[in-house]
Amino acid sequence: MRNVVIMGSGCAGLTAAIYAARANLKPLVIRGLEAGGQLTLTTLVENFPGFPKGVQGPELIERMQNQAAEFGAEFMEGYVISADLSLRPFVIDLGSATVAARTLIVASGASAKLLGLESERKLLGHGVSTCATCDGYFYRGKEVVVVGGGDTAAEEALFLTRYAAQVSIIHRRDQLRASKIMQDRLYRNPKINFIWDSLVADVLDVNRGEVTGIKLKNIKTGGETTKSCDGVFMGIGHSPNTSLFRGQLEMNEVGYLITHDGSKTNVPGVFAAGDVQDHVYRQAITAAGSGCMAAIDAERFLEAET
Repeated sequence: MRNVVIMGSGCAGLTAAIYAARANLKPLVIRGLEAGGQLTLTTLVENFPGFPKGVQGPELIERMQNQAAEFGAEFMEGYVISADLSLRPFVIDLGSATVAARTLIVASGASAKLLGLESERKLLGHGVSTCATCDGYFYRGKEVVVVGGGDTAAEEALFLTRYAAQVSIIHRRDQLRASKIMQDRLYRNPKINFIWDSLVADVLDVNRGEVTGIKLKNIKTGGETTKSCDGVFMGIGHSPNTSLFRGQLEMNEVGYLITHDGSKTNVPGVFAAGDVQDHVYRQAITAAGSGCMAAIDAERFLEAET
């Protein structure tokens, strides 16, 4: 029997682990499929407080993990296959093991949607990015491309114009899906241009270990061209890792968990933190803050039962 089980080992899950461990609740952290979360896929993080010269994403995660372990948090490799939230204690099934939990903090995050290219995966964090707010600053005066045609891509492109010399939006259709107001902003911005009816067939150059350009394929003609650029930003959205909770936890139409009164879900004793419930900010610091909230909420929930 565990007082607190935490699903996920990114900023939200590890901050929750630090607070729960300091409250002597001996939390168990289940690392998950993407151990460490999205910070392990990035390089220099310059907007996390306390690091005036920045910190490498994996290093920040390692420091958080060591801090949680120092206070008594335990870690388990693997990921949750199913969870029965109908009765307490909750039953968490990892396939190779089953864990009983008095409270559960869901911090399983959201995965950025990618194109599925091998070159894209290899250059992630080396010119390929899923977060303009995180990485835009590194592209001052450079040329970047944004893949997508919805509001996510529009927001990424507009943010990048603060730094980049030119932003090209690549869309597989001949018109955007973004809201009218976002489209108007894009068309008015002199730094933004559009490449229609095209998809990214490859990201260059894996051999150099950095982005130097992309290979484009025109959907209508089948023709291929190469475009030079310094960065590629994926603006095709995120998928919250919540599918195993469908029918048990309230979520919005795209799967983000709905919280109220802090981190509480519709099931007493289940709390949510980080990108799994935040589709607006999606920053390391906001994830950490909500992890703190979830741990405090879980602690107070348990205290009320004693």
